[in-house]
Amino acid sequence: MDDATVTLLILAAAVALFVWNRLPVAVVALAVALTLAATGVTTLREALAGFGDPTVLFIASLFVISEALDANGVTTWAGQRLTRAAGGDSTRLVAFSLLLAALLSALITPNGAVAALVPMMVVIGTRIGRAPSRLLMPLAFSAHAGSLLVLMGSPVNILASQAAADAGAGRFGFFSFALVGVPLTVGAVALSLLLAPRLLPDRRARSVPPDLSAHARTLVEQHAIAGGVVARTVPESLFTREVGVAEVVVPPRSPLIGERVFAGMTTDSGELVVLAVQRRGEPLEGGPATLAAGDVLLLEGAWQSLDAQLGGRDEVLVVDPPAVVRRQLVALGPGARRTLAIFAAFVALLATGLLPAAAAGLLAAGALVVSRAIGEEQAYRAISWPTVILIAGLIPLSGAIESTGAADDIARLLIDAVGDGSPYLLLAALFVVAALFGIAVSNTATALILIPVAIAAAAELDVSPRPLLMCVAVACSAAFLTPISTPGNLMVMGPGGYRFGDYWRFGLPFLALFFVVAVGLVPQIWGF
Repeated sequence: MDDATVTLLILAAAVALFVWNRLPVAVVALAVALTLAATGVTTLREALAGFGDPTVLFIASLFVISEALDANGVTTWAGQRLTRAAGGDSTRLVAFSLLLAALLSALITPNGAVAALVPMMVVIGTRIGRAPSRLLMPLAFSAHAGSLLVLMGSPVNILASQAAADAGAGRFGFFSFALVGVPLTVGAVALSLLLAPRLLPDRRARSVPPDLSAHARTLVEQHAIAGGVVARTVPESLFTREVGVAEVVVPPRSPLIGERVFAGMTTDSGELVVLAVQRRGEPLEGGPATLAAGDVLLLEGAWQSLDAQLGGRDEVLVVDPPAVVRRQLVALGPGARRTLAIFAAFVALLATGLLPAAAAGLLAAGALVVSRAIGEEQAYRAISWPTVILIAGLIPLSGAIESTGAADDIARLLIDAVGDGSPYLLLAALFVVAALFGIAVSNTATALILIPVAIAAAAELDVSPRPLLMCVAVACSAAFLTPISTPGNLMVMGPGGYRFGDYWRFGLPFLALFFVVAVGLVPQIWGF
């Protein structure tokens, strides 16, 4: 068999494994890269070159930037301002929330936006009397639409822009995607408001993130801090930009069992203060008490100290992790100004093109760590390594599809199927293929597969590759039909109590909207 046939067989096997969904996507991607080398389609160096690709490095840096924005309370601040702006109008509040998801998606990717806003949407649903199932899927779908507002909104946008440059057609500008992103975002929000009450179930969620909006008052009532050794004038003063509290439980076999503690003492590290001690729901007062399994302690300290002293240890079990509490209750935390300044510089570098995207992203991520807006370990944990490995492993497959002529073969099949007279039919065919892939394959993997096909088809028809590449970008963002299409879809499945069929039922109108924009509007902006 020739290399093109082998490459197509590897592609078919990869798609089958993605659909089977029994192996981690990162394992499949690595297997693809190694199989290309083993069959002689590429050298081993070429098969592993994706791990040093600038696109992969840029995408990894976006995860760090997203984490810094969320961890420093920027998204919390945005949610609070949103609630005040909407007033008492529940429909306006939902619309503003979906628009916020779209805008955040443009800045920190759809997955980051969904992860940051799911707790806020659950709280909003509780306050306005709507089930999370009526809010969370619209949140995810609006985030998908918002990913097309700017270049860095999605890895797919970056891949399409780089492919256009490599094909000699010129990169897409930083705000070029907004020409399709704005109508898609407006349409997605409108469809959500119109169809969610009709097509989405009113269902109790299987798992809901905690609503910590009244957390301070709950702790005061539970532990009676106001009358204790460490007095507080108002519950809200428990949580400030600098200081917070954490509730912990002493588990069986903890080394703390038998230790003497009392309210007001400092822990051995010198960084935390014991505010209260309870046993079986009753405060332990009257002097030092000997800790036993099941005792509850309330600890106060700087947020960094709480994270450092309570994270990854077996002496105590943390009831509500400090990071989760801080993100819900503390808007614009201590590192918010540094984060916003670095983020503004990062966006400016991307918009002006003064630095390559990868260099700007790595510079911003490094600045966030050096300025201590985010910790080093936190930055490592923020990166979605399966996503990074997926992209790095499939980049060689994308290159092989192009270099072996497999892309030309697929392009000819598409052209033969739609005829060579109308590039509009080719756009429609590309969209349909991308939508079919997107049922079970990630949108990034779909883009890596179809981008070389689009370039080859453009050459075959002697048209500009720009509308075809933009069509692929739009189609790959239209991943609405299954929960496994994107991490964002999967994130809302548990909190929303969704079933598999809920996605295609609600997703089909959104898919139709994206099809109209990809086939009807895109060629009007980027001509053939």
